[in-house]
Amino acid sequence: MVIHYEDMITPVQTTSTPLSIDLVREFVVAGHGNLEKVQKMLAEKPDLLNAAYAWTETDRETAIQGATQVGSVSITEYLLENGAPLEICTAAMLGRKDLVEKRIRDNPSSINSTGAHRIPLLPHAAWSGNLELVQYLFQNGAKTGSSLALQNAVTRGYHDLVFWLIANADPDLNAKNFQGKTPLSLSMEKKHETIAQLLREHGAKE
Repeated sequence: MVIHYEDMITPVQTTSTPLSIDLVREFVVAGHGNLEKVQKMLAEKPDLLNAAYAWTETDRETAIQGATQVGSVSITEYLLENGAPLEICTAAMLGRKDLVEKRIRDNPSSINSTGAHRIPLLPHAAWSGNLELVQYLFQNGAKTGSSLALQNAVTRGYHDLVFWLIANADPDLNAKNFQGKTPLSLSMEKKHETIAQLLREHGAKE
């Protein structure tokens, strides 16, 4: 059964013992980058798989949505293997273009889907580096999130995708991520010199 982000009201349970809020939070946080901890916690508490932590009343997140948000393929694939739902944002992050296209054909409104923290499709697809997928989404109405998509593409060093986003998607070249870093400062930190030069040529600042 596919569990949609917006439909998650309480953590999914498979036993009669409720999961503590703190435990769910710990698992969701681990989903953002700690595969070893995710594996250990899930082995001990299988009910954690689709449990959603409520950051706010309207912002709920599961571990796989956290992994998807940050582009962690290893954690995402591990959770999928254990039965987590394959939502469209997750498919986009993994670069599964055929599956994403099919879901949009079957339900055109899914072009406006969001994942954790209401992050739209475009930034998720940018993690994959699949330029054709990003182009398809953009051409079919996924216009929001171009600045975050640029940040993600810069982080991974996807020069062709960075070039396309700058030329077509009107991202804010000086937008800062949650760490206060601009695309240019990120590219310098990651030693993506050709991307840094491209950003400078288009007026980006550190």
